Amino acid sequence: MPQLTVSISKYPARVSLGLYACLVAAGTAALCSPLASASRERPISVLDAAFTATSAACVTGLSVVSTEHDFSIFGQAVILALIQVGGVGIMTVTTFFMLRLGARVNLRARAVISETLGADEHSNLNWILGHVIRFTLLFEACGFLLLWGRDLWGSDFEDPWRAIAGSAWRALFHAVSAFNNAGFSILHENLVAYRDDLAYNATIGALIVMGGIGYPVMIDLRRHWRKEWPEFWVDLTLHTKLMLIGTAALLTLGTVAFLLLEWNHTLAEVPLGKRCVVALFHAISCRTAGFNTVDVNALTDATLFVSIMLMAIGAGPCSTAGGFKVSTVMVLLCDAWSTFRGQSHLNVFRRTVPHSAVERATATAMLFMVLALAAVTLMLVFQGNGSATRTGQSRIFLDTLFEVVSALGTVGLSTGITPGLPGLGKLILILLMFLGRLGPISVFVALSLSKRRDVIEFANEEPIIG
Repeated sequence: MPQLTVSISKYPARVSLGLYACLVAAGTAALCSPLASASRERPISVLDAAFTATSAACVTGLSVVSTEHDFSIFGQAVILALIQVGGVGIMTVTTFFMLRLGARVNLRARAVISETLGADEHSNLNWILGHVIRFTLLFEACGFLLLWGRDLWGSDFEDPWRAIAGSAWRALFHAVSAFNNAGFSILHENLVAYRDDLAYNATIGALIVMGGIGYPVMIDLRRHWRKEWPEFWVDLTLHTKLMLIGTAALLTLGTVAFLLLEWNHTLAEVPLGKRCVVALFHAISCRTAGFNTVDVNALTDATLFVSIMLMAIGAGPCSTAGGFKVSTVMVLLCDAWSTFRGQSHLNVFRRTVPHSAVERATATAMLFMVLALAAVTLMLVFQGNGSATRTGQSRIFLDTLFEVVSALGTVGLSTGITPGLPGLGKLILILLMFLGRLGPISVFVALSLSKRRDVIEFANEEPIIG
């Protein structure tokens, strides 16, 4: 413990861990207040408040109570604030206002911001933070105006002022939730009512993609967007190129898979011209956002498994998204292809990827899978034999795996078993959401002791692999 306290400035992850814990605690206290509950006869329990606060602060979207029916406007506002601060990053927001007020930023704060936003020590912190806040407010404002305009367009209101205010609040909540990849909705059935609405799907989908692609990619695109195409592509960083290619590939594969697997199932009643819209939105959302325009409970086993893989991968690092990240998968795929071709170095787009980056990518993916499997095992033990919710015991494992990966990947999609989980099951999901937002490796680094230098190196011996 003394080592943990003394070396906190050397480990930025420890600061993030403490700040998010404080944010969740403050959110839990606020949601436990009678003001947050929609009904005085049905107050929000401490466990449900903690679950909701963690889900909002970690921009996950899993719910054990109805955001529309169980929370008042104050409670919904608390959830929205937790989403905004948790999505952009607590240290990002506080440091930005400190700089605007003329305060000096210490090395610890700079280290946390660098880790959160992917900046190096030579970057202009003020410039980066300014762009991050501007990007956030710009996309959320545009999303709000588009969603609000769509709700008002062609509507016939009996009480115009109340309807306008209600649609404005709904548009604001969904815009902030979408950009921060939270998946929270103040509609009880999420976005199912907007399944065939092209404008709503396009706006929410664009916000999710931009929020999940990561601030380093946005800033890199901002730096070079005026250049002609060949020069533009060449000057982009390797990370940006991998993220753009990986994101496009995953969205394409997810859309095609959903169309093929659900064509005669959940898409059977959808007009032919709207099926691609529904499939693309699901591919976008299930990677990290958690909004749904179809009943997840009704999806086939194959679609659920594809969704689990997309949820595990997630979106980009240094973003509002979760998962073990697109760039991690791209590095692992490139390394596998390079090894298959017998190359000694990983060269991608005329750049050599350090071996340490490959090791970190492997460790990240492995740790994610180990945590998911361990959590599934514990969840199955705590649920017992009476928790199958849909088609009997044959689906309980897939439902549980889906819920665990959704929590660890901070996605928020659910097959419907979360509200009925026992207390221990909810606590496991709370821990998974917390781990997923900060990143499993960051959490373990934050809780570890100071680094020790290995002074002894033994003779090399290589085990047989494969």
